[in-house]
Amino acid sequence: MDTKGLLVRLEVKAGYDDARAEDVLRSALAKGRAEPATTAWFAIRLGRSEYGIFDVFPDDAGREAHLAGPVTQALLDAGGSVFASALQIQEFDVLADKLPATSSGEPVTKALLLTFKAKTGHESQVAQFLRDAQALVEQEPRTVAWFAIRLDDSHFGIFDVFPDNGGWFAHLTGHVPRELARHSLSLLGSVPDIGMLDVVDTKWADQSAGTR
Repeated sequence: MDTKGLLVRLEVKAGYDDARAEDVLRSALAKGRAEPATTAWFAIRLGRSEYGIFDVFPDDAGREAHLAGPVTQALLDAGGSVFASALQIQEFDVLADKLPATSSGEPVTKALLLTFKAKTGHESQVAQFLRDAQALVEQEPRTVAWFAIRLDDSHFGIFDVFPDNGGWFAHLTGHVPRELARHSLSLLGSVPDIGMLDVVDTKWADQSAGTR
């Protein structure tokens, strides 16, 4: 299982269109395919002129190798002329994950990023709830990949990807959101922040075909 991750945020400079930014991200991903310790890598569109990268690793060594590797360097080199400021990098721990056992060849186009704060004193219960949610997500065939994450001592999140709007909707009306809503008053210290995102490009390792 993956245990470490990164969430990177990038803002496009004024005067540059989103197509150029997406070209830079795809070019960086091409270099990332040579990183064996980067288990999954997703370039996402967070909003107008705002992009992000979500990636996960089996351990700290894999994460550090990625930060010192060709993807980060490509973003610093080419991205410096396209993105507005230094990379905003947030490290996190992976509590539980789901990755495809096989590579179906079906592209993913949509993603969901949910973040929230645990109620004081209930952090361990929230972490366990997210670990337990993995079993429910495994029953969702249209949820291609899913990650429960811990951003810091009190902030948590879920990132998952889908082939289309139908998969998105099926997940949002499924077991995990219902259970989260049911426990929200006792476990959560804030209203969850929900980002419904577009996926620009992806890489993931699977058990049968190596790297997608």
